Amino acid sequence: MVYLAMDARNLIVSDEYQIEIPQSFMALYTAPGSHKPNAPRDVVAGRYELCEDMASMLTEPAKNMSFGLDLTETDVLLRCFQGLKVDAVAVTADEARWVICRLAELLDWAQPNFADVE
Repeated sequence: MVYLAMDARNLIVSDEYQIEIPQSFMALYTAPGSHKPNAPRDVVAGRYELCEDMASMLTEPAKNMSFGLDLTETDVLLRCFQGLKVDAVAVTADEARWVICRLAELLDWAQPNFADVE
């Protein structure tokens, strides 16, 4: 928690560092051999929140695709990945891979092999 200022009545606290960003996501913004992200923390935190939200929002559609279209879990994940890659403005290719890996975690499915679709 970062304390920004204090006046006679109130302590103003920043929420900036309240979000814990997983190392797997931080790695997307850290060059090999470096320990410091190549983007400001608020940018990385914003991107993380977007990607985490996307993975969460995809859980129900992914389950429905698996059951309704009789697709394997891997096929569902790879189709979702292809869908994310279509709109490169929303997420980068690396972020799309992270979203799909997170989606697999949330659904307790095996991680896909991205080499099959890249």
